[in-house]
Amino acid sequence: MKKSLLTFYFCVSLILISCGKDYLEEPRPSGTVNSALVFQSKEGAESLMSGILRLSRLTYDNTDTSGLYAMFFARVVKGNDLVLGNSWYVFDYENDNREPSYRRTIFSWEFPYTIINQINIFVDGVSNSNTLSETEKQALLGQAYALRAFYYFQLAMEFQHTYSFDPSLPAPPIYQEPANEGKPMSNLTALYSFILEDLGYAIQYTPSNRINKSYVDRSVAYAILAKVHQVMGNWEEAATAANIARGEYALNANEYNQGFDDMSAEEWIWAMPQQIDQSTYFNIAPHSFTDNQSEGYGLAFWNREFVALFSETDVRNTFINRFNEEDEDQYNTWTSSKFKFDFTSDIPIIRSVEMLLIAAEAKARLGDEIEAANLLFELQSNRDPNAVASGNSGEALIEEILVERRKELYGEMGVEWFDAKRLRRGITRTGNHRVKSAANLLPDDKKFYLKIPQKEIDANDFIDNSVNTNR
Repeated sequence: MKKSLLTFYFCVSLILISCGKDYLEEPRPSGTVNSALVFQSKEGAESLMSGILRLSRLTYDNTDTSGLYAMFFARVVKGNDLVLGNSWYVFDYENDNREPSYRRTIFSWEFPYTIINQINIFVDGVSNSNTLSETEKQALLGQAYALRAFYYFQLAMEFQHTYSFDPSLPAPPIYQEPANEGKPMSNLTALYSFILEDLGYAIQYTPSNRINKSYVDRSVAYAILAKVHQVMGNWEEAATAANIARGEYALNANEYNQGFDDMSAEEWIWAMPQQIDQSTYFNIAPHSFTDNQSEGYGLAFWNREFVALFSETDVRNTFINRFNEEDEDQYNTWTSSKFKFDFTSDIPIIRSVEMLLIAAEAKARLGDEIEAANLLFELQSNRDPNAVASGNSGEALIEEILVERRKELYGEMGVEWFDAKRLRRGITRTGNHRVKSAANLLPDDKKFYLKIPQKEIDANDFIDNSVNTNR
């Protein structure tokens, strides 16, 4: 890898300085720690991990390229359920943001690889430490491998067709050590195998306890594993991992209308915290975009056809008609109070309800329709006291589960885009969208994934312009 690409990566000392003692109460990262001493103690290694975790909300050059939530919200706006005003993420909303020189493409490549490179520094340092015990090493490496698997999974989803389309297709390069030179493209088979290998270690050794929900524990590792198996269509494995991940996180309908801004919520498995002295301010998505009552952007609205899916007694029906008129054709008619924005709004990454729905879908696809229906109604009856079991079976049951995923996870992680891509379906714009058919996605549409950034092609001797041929 040429020097021009390496300049993007942060050195260990910069992470230690930047992570700040308030991000997590302990261990406290310190800017005075010498990088040579980091791996001499468990506390030193944990300080570095704190800094790596903080990179998940690192601000790059713009509002729409700011942390993991920028990747998630870009997926949200590509679907049919959310309607975006003319603001940040507008090119994602138009499904016209995938060329090699575009900011979305560059960010979606460099952001995960920045974190992966820091994880590889961490793995190398922990593995070669002469003072850490074997037990300490295993616990630290388990967390690192889970995090690395998660970000490689994001790269797999962003830069190629879904796994079932053709696992032999080229995929992003795999780096298992700190980057000092470029590597060639891998393929989806190799990349998913590597992800599963990392997660296999993580679920064995990652601790079950943690400082708070911004850290990776064993439930997070199982939750990531469930999502990967879901995309791969490994339904037995997906169900098992999802049920383990959600085990200790009870459903709590009362929390749904509290603003999705506090990571102590019972249903949250993994989250990104915000603090006023370290906040990314108006960059926080989806909160600053969907909360129309705050000082944020407030430029995201909702499709009237999506709103119509909710009963009046469903706690997830957070929608408000701004104009109180019968004519709902205006794109900015429906707002939502699901997310409350201020400069300290925590952001969910994975919630237990997603795991319940993964298990329900997996059971349905495996033919265990009774268990699938029971899981589905467990959620529906928790969210709506007037819910009635549908009695659906077969494809109708699967479709009901997929709709429930949209109703439960809207705005959070791009569930509509995620499901359409993995299931090789299209997305058709309907209702009161500003941009309709021009942003439609066909099944297996190339617009579901991005081209390889020109910066990477120019910097990596092992990748040339042919990598984007036919993309």
